[in-house]
Amino acid sequence: MRVERCVSRGLGKVTGYALGPYQTAIVRIGFGAAWLFFLLREWPHRHELYGPDGPWSFGLGKQLIDSNHAFTVLMWASSGSWFELVYLVAMAAAAAMVLGWHTRAATVLFMVGVLSLQNRSVFMGDGGDNVIHLMSLYLILTRCSQVWSLDARRAHRSRSRAETRADAARTDASAGAHGRGGNPPPHAGGNSAPPHAGGNSAPASVGGSTASGIGDPVAGTGGVVLWAVLGAILVGGTIAGAMTTGWTLFFWALWVANAAWWCVNKAVAVRGGSGLRELRTVCDILANLAHNGVLLIIMVEVCLIYSTAGWYKIQGSRWQDGTAVYYPMNLDYFTPWPELSHLLAGNGLMVFLVTYGTVITQVAFPFTLFNRRVKNVLLAMMIMEHVGIAVLLGLPFFSMAMIAADAVFLPTVFLVWLGRRVTALRTRVRGRLPGGDVRRQPVAPPPPRTAGSEDPAVPASAPVGWPGDRTG
Repeated sequence: MRVERCVSRGLGKVTGYALGPYQTAIVRIGFGAAWLFFLLREWPHRHELYGPDGPWSFGLGKQLIDSNHAFTVLMWASSGSWFELVYLVAMAAAAAMVLGWHTRAATVLFMVGVLSLQNRSVFMGDGGDNVIHLMSLYLILTRCSQVWSLDARRAHRSRSRAETRADAARTDASAGAHGRGGNPPPHAGGNSAPPHAGGNSAPASVGGSTASGIGDPVAGTGGVVLWAVLGAILVGGTIAGAMTTGWTLFFWALWVANAAWWCVNKAVAVRGGSGLRELRTVCDILANLAHNGVLLIIMVEVCLIYSTAGWYKIQGSRWQDGTAVYYPMNLDYFTPWPELSHLLAGNGLMVFLVTYGTVITQVAFPFTLFNRRVKNVLLAMMIMEHVGIAVLLGLPFFSMAMIAADAVFLPTVFLVWLGRRVTALRTRVRGRLPGGDVRRQPVAPPPPRTAGSEDPAVPASAPVGWPGDRTG
């Protein structure tokens, strides 16, 4: 019985809701920001890196793509205008990822932008680009917009408006019944259940947009138009034979899955019915399984990156004698601040401690995941290590990518605290802007939601919208 209860609780967590909402949100923001800042910095040199003026010509790229079957839309045309369009779309998708705007479609466009540019010129990347490459594939299957996203805010506001309308309808019906001298109906619409028994009885759709989970709303009008445009492009690419069979099936599977998700939620919002709600529950379970499985893969990958890097370092003689950090600090290519690099490289004890500390931290980190305190200490050390790499070695985007990957292990308490501080800072800055001192009318927080028949995939403690901003 004890084993069965443990298994039941485990299955309930894995299938009931998407785990790690704050962690996946910070991963989404981190990788979107890293790729966006990289594209902005390389804007003056984009033609030499990935465009028609690069040393890796269009013909060489075509031969490589034909041999390794990698995906890149830059091979669809050799014109400069097509390259400019792809580059701008990649930047827009990265910005949408950071903001959490129509995140489901943004993750697909983000992946297309990353793969298209990196596979066009395979010799232009480093370790950070490899991590972004893989994460762009993983983020497609995650529900990474549950918090800290415009999608979460839109879903919360839609639910609040729907609940307000439902409460007003029940009040009007009750007042009409009292005016006729009869008993008020137990519930608007003929349902005898109390308003919030076993879930929120208000419809989850306002203006054609439903929210099946907090921060993971079904696309409204803008989202439908965006997915329709993507579908038209996919049809054109399929007819023209621009993609291999595997990539064609992959993109069509994504498009059909999202279309089916929208249809199911729209049907639940319009017609209701136990059968449709059960179908939506099944869809939620599948989405949660995909999210939680990918979250586990991301954690395993981060552990493999650090463990393999640490064990390879152990085999190097310079890491064994504690002098490996000294050499890159004396290379002109890796010294954006020569005075600071030479100052640290001239301290033998500091070089020894940093060299051995790097190896020990990377090797030991995967073995500390079951000890929260030790894990958090080593995680802070690794983040500081990447900050040092960004400053001393001039590799900021590699460090941003690795810190974003490390964020999957950050404790939820710290992320909630950080979100509240950011919200307080945003409110303070907004108050100092012209017209920002006008105080909004206080809005009562929504009643607590429980995992019931209307929204079975959302736990009562699931986050809503931006942290510290309960009014949306």
